[in-house]
Amino acid sequence: MKKYSLSLAIALFCFVPVSVFSQASRPIPGNTKKANKRPEEKKKKPEFVNDVIDESIETDDEIITVDTDLVTVPVRVLDRQGRFVSGLAKADFNILEDKLPQEITYFSNEEKPFTVALVLDMSYSSTFKIDEIQQAALTFVSELRPNDKVMVVSFDEALHILCEPTSDRKTLEQAIIKTRIGSGTSVYQAVDFVINKRLAKVNGRKAIVLFTDGVDTTSKESDDRKNLRDAMELDSLIYPIRYDTFADVQAIQSGRVIIRDPQTQTTTTANGSRIPTGGTQPRSPLSIPLPTGTIGTGRPTRSLPGSGTSKEEYARAEKYLDQMAQRTGGRVYEANNPSTLARAFSKIASELREFYSLGYYPSEEKAAGKRRRIKVKVNRKKVAVKARDSYVVKRKKGKN
Repeated sequence: MKKYSLSLAIALFCFVPVSVFSQASRPIPGNTKKANKRPEEKKKKPEFVNDVIDESIETDDEIITVDTDLVTVPVRVLDRQGRFVSGLAKADFNILEDKLPQEITYFSNEEKPFTVALVLDMSYSSTFKIDEIQQAALTFVSELRPNDKVMVVSFDEALHILCEPTSDRKTLEQAIIKTRIGSGTSVYQAVDFVINKRLAKVNGRKAIVLFTDGVDTTSKESDDRKNLRDAMELDSLIYPIRYDTFADVQAIQSGRVIIRDPQTQTTTTANGSRIPTGGTQPRSPLSIPLPTGTIGTGRPTRSLPGSGTSKEEYARAEKYLDQMAQRTGGRVYEANNPSTLARAFSKIASELREFYSLGYYPSEEKAAGKRRRIKVKVNRKKVAVKARDSYVVKRKKGKN
């Protein structure tokens, strides 16, 4: 009898929790929605962008974002003739951060693909150079490796996303051909958008090729200092291709525009420089439509602050581009004629294949927003090391 009672008690004990758990696993009638589910926020588009932009970034492959404290440093090593020194190993490099030695935990000397943002200034100051710009950009794309991805962005007062990162050469050619001259120059906002809305989400090697004179006239939500700070937080090379438009701008300001051939929509200035105003998406190179005949330029008649015509503004632009290159390990190229423009694009395409990648975790933690100085050394004689000299500690997401 005792054995029977004991067996019955054990059976009841095992049955009760099973019943309870099976009850708890059933859905509550009439309440099929998950608790505390937040409504999805609608993504807002930047107000300064007048083209349709897909914030999801549709590209050839999925872009992976990695949130890490790893500091990556692209490094070029050159001999006295300016030739890239290949064949170096991890043991050949040393990194100092704020004068303290760091342990190199990541090293690569492989020619890994780049994601390149090709950012083209299509403001009125580029009026006389659009043919040269398009041809040089097409050549640049053709010289990249098959696995390199390029996004094409043009800007005037607004930003125009002509294509997202892709390795499809046909798509890139069509995007470059779409570039058209507009009014205003929002170079700061264009760079801000490319850094924070696009390349910050890209993992791996990345670079910005910025073709501009650097003179900004219409940015409202960004400035040169913010660009520089953002660039120092981004592990990306920046290659400005600077062209001097000061003489052209003065000619436009004091001269008159004449349409020589209305049928082909080809416009020239009084000095004979040609302006293409046709295409699949016709846009005037000035802020007003161009009728047949002789018209004024619509440019400001005085060098007011923000008009982009004074020597002081051009000096500031030059300093801005120099700092963007220096702080990121890139280089400024001058392009004041078709041959130097083509050569600049070609050299950049070549340089993107000649990098070592070093990575380390800082030995000392510092507050977000603080600048840290970097020194890369190579255990070789008679070589020059090209690398960024500092970076800014990234701010954590959700914190100001």
